Amino acid sequence: MFGMSELALILLVVVVVLGIRKLPELTRSAGKAARIFKSEAKALKEQDGPGGAGGPAGAGPAVSATVVDRDGASPRS
Repeated sequence: MFGMSELALILLVVVVVLGIRKLPELTRSAGKAARIFKSEAKALKEQDGPGGAGGPAGAGPAVSATVVDRDGASPRS
């Protein structure tokens, strides 16, 4: 997309506009933002699970059960 000369020109403009002293701070912020984005994307992917669509957050597998009175005399559904 860009050649080396275009990238060098863009970098030169960024250095002139922001100043050489702000460049390390800018790269640190960009790296931190990239790490946060990557971890959030990974968390969303894990939340979806292997099925893809997933479900409500924290929802476990569906469980079927029968409710029985304490006496055990009459089961009800």
